[in-house]
Amino acid sequence: MGCTTILVGKKATYDGSTMIARNDDSGAGHFTAKKFAVVSPEQQPKTYHSVLSHVTIELPENPMRYTAMPNAVEGKGIWAASGVNEAHVAMTATETITSNPRVLGADPLVVYQPAADGKEEIAGGIGEEDLVCLVLPYIRSAREGVLRLGSLLEQYGTYEMNGIAFQDKDEIWWLETIGGHHWMARRVPDEIYVVMPNQLGIDSFDLEDAYGEQKNFLCSADLKEFIETYHLNLSMDGSLNPRDVFGSHDDADHVYNTPRAWFMERYLNPNTYRWDGALADFTPVSDDLPWCMVPEKKITVEDVKYVLSGHYQGTPYDPYGSYGDKSMRGAYRSIGINRNDFMALIQIRPDMEADCRPVEWIAYGSNAFNALVPFYADVEETPEYLNNTTGRVSTENFYWSSRLIAAMADASYNKSLFHVERYQERVAAKGHELINRYDARLAAEQDPVARKALRQQANAEIAAMLQKETDDTLDKVLFELSSQMKNAYSRSDA
Repeated sequence: MGCTTILVGKKATYDGSTMIARNDDSGAGHFTAKKFAVVSPEQQPKTYHSVLSHVTIELPENPMRYTAMPNAVEGKGIWAASGVNEAHVAMTATETITSNPRVLGADPLVVYQPAADGKEEIAGGIGEEDLVCLVLPYIRSAREGVLRLGSLLEQYGTYEMNGIAFQDKDEIWWLETIGGHHWMARRVPDEIYVVMPNQLGIDSFDLEDAYGEQKNFLCSADLKEFIETYHLNLSMDGSLNPRDVFGSHDDADHVYNTPRAWFMERYLNPNTYRWDGALADFTPVSDDLPWCMVPEKKITVEDVKYVLSGHYQGTPYDPYGSYGDKSMRGAYRSIGINRNDFMALIQIRPDMEADCRPVEWIAYGSNAFNALVPFYADVEETPEYLNNTTGRVSTENFYWSSRLIAAMADASYNKSLFHVERYQERVAAKGHELINRYDARLAAEQDPVARKALRQQANAEIAAMLQKETDDTLDKVLFELSSQMKNAYSRSDA
């Protein structure tokens, strides 16, 4: 399953907020309908049963309310994916990452084994289906999220390699699983951003800190012994590069993964390195692209949306390119692809009152054609337009309308692109305007009940704006595509 993640520290953002964002992508050959929901403490199970791995886990008492992006169609588990809890801690899970046979041979993945030949079934570990539900309702800081998930991984194991981000107003932490039971996590420095394109990404790790002060690094208790016992460190000088130790450098990475990191860093740091040509410092197939960088200017919500919508615009690799050499178009896996299910950008703003600090920006469908819109996250319910997704195609919800716009705009790209660009800009501008307006109203209101009602009112007004703009754009791209039908004829009897 492919996803793309960007994390931005508070000194690297335009407003001092921490930001974590991820495209959630379906695997090849299917699409997964999603909805924006709130899970109340009463809805949180006391005993968790995984659908895919059949593992059973007893959960702590007193869970907190949290937002989630679960699957809209039941049957394969919750897949809560991304959200913010009422302590204003956020989590996005997961970015599927890679490993190598040496690691997986030393600590095999914990894979479900069904009953067969008279033997009882053996439960598997935990995975993307489970993680948000198991962790987010119980943590009060990003660091706590790392420690809770780390303990679950050590106890139950996992059946897949994943990267997970945790966020509060002060810190962002990034955790990567290693084999079946091991893990490492690094605090994202405040002045930098991180890009993650389906590869194990951390490129430096301080084991001394992880085993000592634990200021910026955390890991499973026996990670040092694990590395030594199985001769995993490949460096000539004894330094530790986790990519070389735990990750992959496959030919497939150069088509599927590294080009995405190259595109994002090329956009955010255009003058820091040479990105193009025979003398380039980094290319789409470079294995040593930095995990984190200080951006050349502070990063905005719009920057995050742009890179997570990327299809190599301005390069020879753009599948929509209309000029220059055609031979390399579509050579690399785009970030904004047809299989994007949703994008969530969680922004925790330090200069606001606690209950309106977290804002969750949401888009559904292919990022190249969708619109990103903000909602207050400290709420008890979400707007119906984003929560009423079902398996049935309908223009009455944001998910299916976004999917329809993308499919039609792709098929009529040259005619529909300007409609999409105007739609994206209008929704973003009006989203900012409405959040700014309600921020001002909230600043003047001290009553907690009235403040809660204002946040709900704001979200309803934003959703109404979004539906109007989405319906209008759907009408426009439908007209453009209909005008290109093969049975079109210029003579009119009207």
